[in-house]
Order: sequence, then structure tokens, then C-alpha cells
Amino acid sequence: MKSNRRKFFKQGLAGALLLGSTSLLKASRPDPVTPKAPKKTNPFLLGMAGYTFVNFDLETTLKTLQRLDVKYLCIKDFHLPLDSNEEQIRAFHEQCASYGVTGYAVGPIYMRSKADIDRAFAYARKVGVKLIVGVPNYDLLPYVDAKVKEYDFLFAIHLHGPDIVTYPDATDVWNHTKDLDPRIGMCLDIGHDLRNGCDPVADLKKYHTRVFDVHIKDVTDSSKAGVGIEIGRGKIDFPAFVQALREVNYTGSCSLEYEKDMKDPFLGIAESIGYFKAVCDYL
Repeated sequence: MKSNRRKFFKQGLAGALLLGSTSLLKASRPDPVTPKAPKKTNPFLLGMAGYTFVNFDLETTLKTLQRLDVKYLCIKDFHLPLDSNEEQIRAFHEQCASYGVTGYAVGPIYMRSKADIDRAFAYARKVGVKLIVGVPNYDLLPYVDAKVKEYDFLFAIHLHGPDIVTYPDATDVWNHTKDLDPRIGMCLDIGHDLRNGCDPVADLKKYHTRVFDVHIKDVTDSSKAGVGIEIGRGKIDFPAFVQALREVNYTGSCSLEYEKDMKDPFLGIAESIGYFKAVCDYL
């Protein structure tokens, strides 16, 4: 929420001013040197959802991630096609490694048939990841369950808010997966969850045992009318969300999926990553 953003920066500014004035008062009588407390590290990884760069090639994507110090990428098939051979996959990983980036998952991949599911699992195995972000038809979930048992992969269903009928929010994914293999869960897209009238913070706490991936983004409204905006400018309470990630000891990836100005997203991506990192450091 905007009020949360203002409060966050006001508190930070007040703290900086207080520290500055204290330093001036103590300048004439230096204190003994005391070791700084180690900076708290987050149990989760900061990544990027490949869809953010749907209009750009892999080289541009990797250069951007390197400049942002983002080291993890959820691989989309427009950067590494589903029918890629071993040589193409090897070249892809080598190119990623040259920029300090690792592909940690594939998807989202839409699955309308058993053949689509077979192809996605075979693709993930060839790519060398053990997490698939997928969107299977409801009636195919028993087949997904069987494939997860066969491959020992995690399968995270991407929720899409009110825009499509299947998997509009975290509760819907939970209700359709709670009785399946525990390796089947969700990619919690917090923007779409909010756009369907839900609370992403509460949903993370309720369903965290089935949250295998998180897409971070901000949106302008908690309804279908909400659209993507830079993180910190919209309706999501990111300090509360980061606190919840730590409370549930979430250890997966938080990947930015930036959907505003997708033909020229770079300033918005940088602002969003910077704000998210600042919240993580501040708390």
C-alpha cells in the first residue's frame, strides 16, 4: 500500500537522521571500536521470472540480471525451446553461467493434454532442474500426480487471478492439490492472488507447505481492474510479506515477474528489485 511505502521510507529517513545526529554529538569523544553484527541473510533466493523478458533475447535478459545482481532465472521456452537438444541446452547453461546466472526451474508451461505433461517433464529432466511451474487442466491433475511420483520433481501450479477460470488464487490451487502428492503445490503469484480479492500474506501463512515458488509483483488494485506497477507503489504490503516468508522459513525463490511497460521495462525492473532488496535489508 502507498501508506506502507511512505511509512517505510519515513522510518528509514528518521533512522538515518537520528544516526547522523548521534554521530555528530559523539564526534569529539570516539567510542571503542565494536564489531558490527552480521547482516541477516534471507532463507529464500531472489530470482527473475523469465516471462518478464518475453520481448527480449537471452543475452539482454542475462545482462540485466547481472547488473541487478540477480542470480536465478525461471526458464521460459522462448529462451530455451521445449524441443531443445542436448547441445542447445549445454550452450544455454554456459551462457547463463558466463553472467553468474543459474536456471532454477522451467515454466510456466501450459498443459492441455497428457502429451503436454510428458513433454514438460522430459524437458525439465533434460534441462537439469527439479521444479516445473505448470498450468495443467484440472482433469489432468491425477496424471501430474503420477508423473511427480515417477520423476521425483516438484510441481508448482501458477495461479492467474480473475483473468482465467483455472487456478484463480492460492485457495483454489490448495483445494485441488491438498489430497495429491505433497510435491504438487503452487507458484504463489502474489499480484494475481490479490487481484482475486485474496490476501497474499495470509495465504502464504496458510498454504506455505505447498508453496514451491513465488512470483513477486505489485498491482494497483485488489480486483480484476488492478494492473502491474513497480513494487512498492501498489497495494501489496511487502514488509509484511517478507516477514511472513521468514516466519514460515520459505526457502524457495522469490522471482520478480514485471508486467508493466513490457517493451521497455528496465527502469521498472530496477526500481522493483531495489525496493524488494531494501525491504529485506531493513527488516
